[in-house]
Amino acid sequence: MSTKRFSGVLAPVITPFHADLNPDYDRLLAHCRWLLNKGVGLAVFGTNSEANSLSLSEKKQLLDKLVEGGIDPMTVMPGTGSCALSECVDLTKHAVNLGCAGALMLPPFYYKGVSDDGLYAFYSEVIQRVANTDLKIYLYHIPPISQVPISLDLIDRLVNAYPENIAGIKDSSGDWENTLALNEAAWPDFRVFCGSESFLLQNMTHGGAGCISATANVNPAAIRNLYDNWNTEQAEQLQAQLDQVRALFQRFPMIPALKAATAHFANDKDWLRVRPPIIEMGSSQLQQLVKEMNSASFSMPGL
Repeated sequence: MSTKRFSGVLAPVITPFHADLNPDYDRLLAHCRWLLNKGVGLAVFGTNSEANSLSLSEKKQLLDKLVEGGIDPMTVMPGTGSCALSECVDLTKHAVNLGCAGALMLPPFYYKGVSDDGLYAFYSEVIQRVANTDLKIYLYHIPPISQVPISLDLIDRLVNAYPENIAGIKDSSGDWENTLALNEAAWPDFRVFCGSESFLLQNMTHGGAGCISATANVNPAAIRNLYDNWNTEQAEQLQAQLDQVRALFQRFPMIPALKAATAHFANDKDWLRVRPPIIEMGSSQLQQLVKEMNSASFSMPGL
């Protein structure tokens, strides 16, 4: 991790729940510690964290408890984006005040077809209302889900207006040409993260900062290993191995599968819980996932 701006591998940390579907802080803290031990940072409240199924107060409380539990806030990039400007400002300000090194920020995604002017106004309002030079925003471009893209023109406008605050982007478009264009834009110290480790070697080769990936929840050390060794002779082989694991998990609903793998290797069925409208994997899917993990000799050591 950079002391000022992130680089490396981060996981959108899966969120455990109690039987009453309230967030389970103890399991979350344990998982965060395991991820950090594997060299991976914490993008809590990302897509695979079920972030938009968590309330503002729950997110603030979980952040507080993680820091109280000894998690270094400099390793944390919480997702603070919201459709409501006031909630985005509130959570972002809370994260900055706790010392979090960055905020991963979705655009307001409910209204579709909004202009770059509208998105610029949203991000500008957040920056001005938080009013803190320590704020480092990592834009979250995920048009397959948000349906609200973050254009290069918008980024250029934001970087030029707020060079201290607009620190980078997570590109979850799945379009390598878009990630390449972000790297080639060469904004000063602008960190480009791909949204899947499948693009990690390409991203690093073209000047990227790393990746923020769902499967970093279950395969953190291997992804970190490629990040550390992307310019070595073994990089292509390491990338191919990551692609195999990624493909394994993509054959299943991602969030339930990540939790099912964690439940299996932790021998802890409470990890299976998800919040509606997402549902747990059925028994046949669970059996198939375990079978495929065993066939691939996949494990989560130290969990």
